Amino acid sequence: MAIGPAQRFRPLRRVEYDKLIELGAFRNERIELLEGALVPMSPIGPPRSSTVRRLTALLVPALAGRATVSVQSPFAALDLSEPEPDIAIIPLGDYDTAHPDRADLIIEVAESSLSIDRDVKQRVYAACNVPEYWIVNLIDRQIEVYTEPKDGIYANSQRFDTAQTLRPTRFPDLEIPVTEVIK
Repeated sequence: MAIGPAQRFRPLRRVEYDKLIELGAFRNERIELLEGALVPMSPIGPPRSSTVRRLTALLVPALAGRATVSVQSPFAALDLSEPEPDIAIIPLGDYDTAHPDRADLIIEVAESSLSIDRDVKQRVYAACNVPEYWIVNLIDRQIEVYTEPKDGIYANSQRFDTAQTLRPTRFPDLEIPVTEVIK
């Protein structure tokens, strides 16, 4: 009887991953846990880092006192994943003892990571019922917006180009022109 790949390996659980990090196992490695597997993170080039800085500058003052803007920090996604989204808008709270496991909005800025952001990360965030997920697609110069998570997928998706303005679902008073994000 042949043993398939799914039968040979058991996924790494988030609590095990966190313990290994605590013990220094992945020192100097840029990885994240996605669906039980250790996945190398894409290098951060100038376009991506500049975009993350612009988003941070737009979101932090606009959401002060209403939510926390978490930048490139772990998100406790169910049992088998701990991605590090570029931006996560999380509820106000104390996260000294555990990573946040809820978010109102998660934003990934994508160049070389576009396929992972559209596939694996989209599934992970939908499974966590993150109500809104944006991919800032630097390749096509647009922002992809995914909403209405149900059964591990987003039921609704839209694409916004540089002539349009976004309003986050949970913060409809906030207007974000795409030209302020993608230069």
